Amino acid sequence: MSIIIKFFVAPDHEAAAAVAEGGPDEVFESLTFGNFDVEEALIEWESTFAGRNFEEVLDDDVPETVADPDDGKGPFVLAVSRTLQDALCTADEQRLAEVSQLWLAERAKDGKVFNPEVAVWILSGLADLARAVGEGDETLYCWVA
Repeated sequence: MSIIIKFFVAPDHEAAAAVAEGGPDEVFESLTFGNFDVEEALIEWESTFAGRNFEEVLDDDVPETVADPDDGKGPFVLAVSRTLQDALCTADEQRLAEVSQLWLAERAKDGKVFNPEVAVWILSGLADLARAVGEGDETLYCWVA
């Protein structure tokens, strides 16, 4: 399980990878969460938004690992797919609440319980960050430690 999760926007993979060791705080504005499996969540969110099953999204190598300097033993950086980034950008409050409920139901199958308000808060925060990027060339990334 992830301990610290920081979503941030960077101009490209090289800039995002440059913060792998120390995190994005000194370089990019970030949105911080914790204590959930972010890789699994990114796949589940994309699956739900895109109407695809988990395995199909996983087969697309989502999320993409941008930097993993300690080969899974330390901080790493993931790129949020353009599909998920665009879905977050265009989602209204109702859709964000719906996706968060579906995510919570999926996690409950594995015995993991989340506060529904926190789940909506996470997706709403990500949507705000995605909207800040809009249709520009920047990408949403995730630093995990």
